Amino acid sequence: MIGDGFNSIWFVGCGNMGGAILQAWFDNGLEAAKVSVIKPTASPLPGGLQSQADYPEGPAPDLVILAMKPYQLNDVAAKLAPLIGANSHIVSVLAGTELEILRQAFPKAGPIIRLMPNMAVTVAKSPMILISETEDADLKDQMNQLFSPLGQPEWLENEGQMHIATALSGSGPAFVFRFIDALAVSAAGLGMDKAQAARLAVAMVDGAATLAAGSEVGPGALADQVASPNGVTRKGLDVLDADGRINALLHDVLKAAMERNREMAEEAKA
Repeated sequence: MIGDGFNSIWFVGCGNMGGAILQAWFDNGLEAAKVSVIKPTASPLPGGLQSQADYPEGPAPDLVILAMKPYQLNDVAAKLAPLIGANSHIVSVLAGTELEILRQAFPKAGPIIRLMPNMAVTVAKSPMILISETEDADLKDQMNQLFSPLGQPEWLENEGQMHIATALSGSGPAFVFRFIDALAVSAAGLGMDKAQAARLAVAMVDGAATLAAGSEVGPGALADQVASPNGVTRKGLDVLDADGRINALLHDVLKAAMERNREMAEEAKA
């Protein structure tokens, strides 16, 4: 069951992402009595929880989820760090905030893990990108148990990969949404009803993603399998593939997002 081994779980901040994680855990059996949400202003929370402005009194928490804004880290650490014990696990979803910075903020904490999900946690379809300070197999198993109900856990080999993983997985849904919208807008421009074009674009991408996820061959090979020589699909692919334009475009898209993530990491160190 979700939360086994953790009797006290603190969410520091609980916006869209924190709330999505918490809701998914409740959906998978987490006991609401284990959870405290600490945030300065009240807002609706999953499970009927009530947030609190101050940290709970009593023993150190077993698990802390850092889900506030990255710029708030220093202010949070000033109050939270003295309450953290050697057995307190910290999972941070703060974009651009590296393990070294987190360790400096919480020197007495137990294992520190970075997590990069995306909003598909709400449908249990988010890659759960993870990196920790150690290669502890038991820790990885524990984190996999926590986060697998929200999507597929993916452990990075080194923290430097978090920049591109954030661009690809964290920001990726927005890029896909833009692609879906562009397909619908283009179909409408060619004469289709706008609402119908939007429905068809969403349904098509949903089905295509399901096919790709279940296929034994890669998406590139799937595209070629769909396209008959000199057929309708091939003519469209020829436009996408001309001069490597789609690869060049998405390279620039991911590079821009990746470089911004690097900038945020540097800003966090300042």
